[in-house]
Amino acid sequence: MDKMVPIAKIHTGFPTKFGIPRQSGLVPELKGTIIFEPQFRNVDALRGLEGFSHIWLIWEFSDAVREQWSPTVRPPRLGGNTRLGVFATRSPFRPNPIGLSCVKLESIDLNSANGPLIHVSGVDLMDGTPIYDIKPYIPYTDCVPEATQGFAGSVPMHKLTVLIPHHLETKTNPQTLQALRGILSQDPRPRYQDDPDREYGFDFDGYAVKFKVPDADTLTVTDIRRRK
Repeated sequence: MDKMVPIAKIHTGFPTKFGIPRQSGLVPELKGTIIFEPQFRNVDALRGLEGFSHIWLIWEFSDAVREQWSPTVRPPRLGGNTRLGVFATRSPFRPNPIGLSCVKLESIDLNSANGPLIHVSGVDLMDGTPIYDIKPYIPYTDCVPEATQGFAGSVPMHKLTVLIPHHLETKTNPQTLQALRGILSQDPRPRYQDDPDREYGFDFDGYAVKFKVPDADTLTVTDIRRRK
């Protein structure tokens, strides 16, 4: 082949970037289905993959493609106000908009009408994201227990308590509700926004979700509506 081309696209519950976890694996309940492009729908290409529990996805930040690039970016984990070198971060705004995610391999469907499908969980990708490659995760070489975390280890992980009124819980199904709790606990707001009176909103799995964060520890869902 003369150049890299996407081998597949992933289907997830995120039609836009807002709400997507900032790293893969943070919300195990988030599901995705990898659908291969027609020329790559060959079951032989997946032979042996079923023996692995996790896989690497190499993909494109398709909503972050731009002609210019900046040597420094503002990582959300540092509040969005501190600049660091782009190669010291996982920012989507890179010279080449390539992403890397480790996801759990749930199952492989070899009998789909759309060719072989790969079902995964723990995703952090927008619906329709182009996938350039799939590789198995191999613990003995990919896991480095003594690795240091740089600036990412200097800011403790903080999950919010998510409050969803009962009358809103009944508006969706249990699977979507569980995934939604995981998403919201990660605080999907931009890190530089902390207005307790502001109502935020995003779409997930066919629902329009609105919420407020009245204090540093609590997120309250204010509305859940099915998208028509």
